[in-house]
Amino acid sequence: MTARIYCGILNPMLLFERLVSRRGFLKTCIAACATGALGHELLKVCQAQALDVQRGYYELKEAQHYAKLGKRKVKCQLCPRECVVGDGKRGFCRVRENRSGSYYTLAYANPCAVHIDPMEKKPLFHFLPGSAVLSLATAGCNFTCKNCQNWNISQARTDDTDNLKLAPEDIVKLALEYRTPAIAYTYTEPTVFFEYMLATAKSAREQGILNVYHSNGYIKKEPLDELCKYLDGANVDLKGFSDDFYRDITGGTLPPVLDTLKQLKENGVWLEITNLVIPAKNDSDEMLTGLCEWVVSELGADTPLHFSRFYPQYKLDNISPTPLETMSHTCDIARAAGLHYVYIGNVPGVPEVNTYCPKCRKLIIERAGYQVLSDHIRQGKCIYCKNDIAGRWQ
Repeated sequence: MTARIYCGILNPMLLFERLVSRRGFLKTCIAACATGALGHELLKVCQAQALDVQRGYYELKEAQHYAKLGKRKVKCQLCPRECVVGDGKRGFCRVRENRSGSYYTLAYANPCAVHIDPMEKKPLFHFLPGSAVLSLATAGCNFTCKNCQNWNISQARTDDTDNLKLAPEDIVKLALEYRTPAIAYTYTEPTVFFEYMLATAKSAREQGILNVYHSNGYIKKEPLDELCKYLDGANVDLKGFSDDFYRDITGGTLPPVLDTLKQLKENGVWLEITNLVIPAKNDSDEMLTGLCEWVVSELGADTPLHFSRFYPQYKLDNISPTPLETMSHTCDIARAAGLHYVYIGNVPGVPEVNTYCPKCRKLIIERAGYQVLSDHIRQGKCIYCKNDIAGRWQ
């Protein structure tokens, strides 16, 4: 019996179609991505009847980090929302449910996305540059960002997505089989599948595989401390430097995100930050200067900052793309604030996709898109002036 799969890359849109055995279904998908046939872009399952793919599949598992309140109510203590959830109801994230006074995660061992990406896509530019990373996500999120590019899964319930049946140890086996040195928890908000992420990260650590995640930073201190024991790198979206902006665009608040950034730094997790620059929303000189100066004072000048160009999508499809002049200006502001590593994303061909030594200013990592063309860092130092370059290079 065969299963039909479709895999593709965007810009230009290319599709190819293969027929594979049920046993080889997932392996063929991932291998295609790993070989570069898809430009390390999408692994997409389009046929729910294929092996281990099922619409709405989930395993019921009791959640961590919640309190029982009596009268069959619970209080979630995973993220700053601290949802109080009645019997038979779900939390804000859509993937945690109260059943008779006990709280359960519906986002365990059921990813709706499993891809092999370049590390630069996370984006992590100072963490094993040029390496591949096995990336996964489940449905759900604790934000409602109006500009979300993955809204079709982040704003969905696990009931509504095509999910793979992959236990934590299965994810680790895939990483070992395809020789990816790290696993990334990404695409949606990893906090909402905390139990799955933590179990996978523990299993990965036992096998010498690194763990990274791309997060909105909306998580409470206790679960983050637990995760940090197994987390090696992180890119956190610092979406703006205004609580009003956060409430309007994301449905969240700013202070917990700042706390998360400091906590990751204190726990020794390699940290990079992404700021999506949205015209007339978070692109004022005042907001950008405040953000950059906060990063320098609280996290250090060596913290890489990625400014990403906005494109109209989801609920902000009426806003034009960020002008290129604005993107260049944000970099000037960041450098003036004292940041050593400033990048521009979503703009091909700009020099700000490269890494330059902050001491001698020579180009030390050259990139084209997500591909590393040359690397002039040896044992964590610039080969030209021997200056230490912050990051994890081995």
